[in-house]
Order: sequence, then C-alpha cells, then structure tokens
Amino acid sequence: MEGKKEIVLSGIRPTGFVHLGNYFGAIRNWVNMQTEFDCYFCVVDWHSLTTHPDTKELQTNVHRLMSELIGSGLDPEKCVLYIQSDVPEIAELYLYLNMMAYKGELEKTVTFKDKVRMQPDNVNAGLLTYPVLQSADILIHRAVKVPVGKDQEQHIEMTRNFAERFNHRYGDVLSLPYAFNYGSELTKVMSLDGIGKMSKSENQMNTLYLADDDDSIRKKIMKAKTDSGPTEPNSVKPDFIDGLFSLMKIVSKNDVVEKFESDFNNCNIRYGDMKKQLAEDMINFISPIRKRTEDIRKDENYMKRVMKLGAEKARENANITLQTVRNAIGLKYY
Repeated sequence: MEGKKEIVLSGIRPTGFVHLGNYFGAIRNWVNMQTEFDCYFCVVDWHSLTTHPDTKELQTNVHRLMSELIGSGLDPEKCVLYIQSDVPEIAELYLYLNMMAYKGELEKTVTFKDKVRMQPDNVNAGLLTYPVLQSADILIHRAVKVPVGKDQEQHIEMTRNFAERFNHRYGDVLSLPYAFNYGSELTKVMSLDGIGKMSKSENQMNTLYLADDDDSIRKKIMKAKTDSGPTEPNSVKPDFIDGLFSLMKIVSKNDVVEKFESDFNNCNIRYGDMKKQLAEDMINFISPIRKRTEDIRKDENYMKRVMKLGAEKARENANITLQTVRNAIGLKYY
C-alpha cells in the first residue's frame, strides 16, 4: 500500500501580472510537486488587502491568476487550487492564533518593517498580523512543507512558534511546518536591466509577463541594456549581460547558449543577434502558456467549476483541523 503523501502548501498574491520570475521561482516547482505531494495552492486575496485596499480590480486579478496557474500546468484534479477567502475556517484559526502572537515579535518582522517604510500612511492591523494569517493558511491544512524563498523563512519560523505555543497550551494538535527548497537550486530571473530580480511592481519594460504578446516580448528584449562587448577574452560579464545569458539558459537550447558564450569569450559577440535569438526563444516559451491561459479564462463555466471544486476540497480538509482545534480549546458547549 502506498504511503501517505506529505502535505505541501504555498500561496500567491493576486496583485499585478504573473511574470517569468514567478514562473521559474515558484510555479514551475508547484507543477512538479503536484504529483509528488498532497498539494494545496492558494490565491491569497485576504493578504493582498493589507497593501491593496482598493478592490476594483481584485476579481479580475484573481480570475486571471487562477487561469495563469492552470495555463502554466497546475491541474485542479491533482492539487487543491483555491481562493483564500473561500475558506472561512482560515479566518477562525487566524483569530485563535492572534491570541498566541505578541505585538513585540510582530513589529520586529522584517517584512513588516519593509512595508511600514513603503506605506507609512497605511500601517493597518492586518499588515502587523500578516505572519499570523500566513500561519493560519499553513496550519489549517496540516502542511509540513512550505516552499518559500529566503525572505519568507522568518515567517515559517514564526508559524512553528505559534503552533508550539498552541500545542503547549492546549495539547498536541497543530503540525509543525518546515521551509524547504524544491529541486537542487532555485532559478533567479534577473530583470532586463540587470538590476535585481524581475518584479510585479517595478518597471514593466524590464519584466517579462506570461500575458505579454509576441511584439511586447520582442520590444522589451531588443531594448535590454547592452554594452560594446568585451575587449579581452574570457572577461567577467557585467550584471546586465549576465542577466541576458541567464534568461537565455532557461528558454534556449544548449547549443544556442554555447554559441553566444563562445562569441562572448572570444570578443566577437553581436548583442543584436543574441537578443533576436533570445526574443524568438522567449516567444516560443511564453506564447503557448499565454494562449492556454486565454482559452481557460474565456471558459467561464470551467473557471467556476474549478474555483468551486477547490473551495470544497480546501474547506473539507480545513474543517478537520478546525474541529480538532475547537475541541482542544474547549469551545464545545452543547
């Protein structure tokens, strides 16, 4: 008999468009994980309200994100793909965990400090207790593995702290999760100007989105920063050139990458040719995802079915945890 699969949980905020960095940093791994683990993937719309209180575009963003996730290879039959606000059990567990979270530790969270700097006029309680809600997202499904980047590892540690405090007070109820990296190394996708990673919120001309049409992809790549080329053989690549090569490595064939590496090392690289090649290879990679996504999004009945199925599966599993939590606390009066 096959052993029970470990539960994995990960979430993504419905803010901005999904870009190449999101795909290679997270979504591609999720697609591979869905056959190996018992996976719960969540569109965290409540989280988005801490920084995006204007909800005019929220419904559009959630629908687009759901369709992009499925278009990228997530299978609602193989994983549980759901919207956070469809699972009210998360909010109830969040309430109980808030009783275990202390103001001082929440104020010290690196992400909280960053957000306060970025939005000093909107330091709301949701922003402060963001890690508590994230903990509820994880603990409600008894997830043991949470694929996160370095910037989120502190939150997983806090989740373990809240779970341990709850267990200490009410009995051994909540599973302790661990941050983990899936695959041997995480792919870091640099922006087209070579300064930092691709981002939903930074300069759109430096970021490649899964929704970009072919002409936009060509235009962005052809405008990418280059220089006059190396003057000495086997020179160290500047960051912006290294970024172009790293993009080429993820979408082009090995012999193509090797040809341009050799041209660079022998000081006869033609960046115009390299960028033309990269643009066509990038189009070949992105356009099938974009077309699948568009087809999925147009099929409103399918989208409704998928969201309803995800909500039902997620609520069913969440309710198991919540009933155990309520019993442990003693919230049973009849």
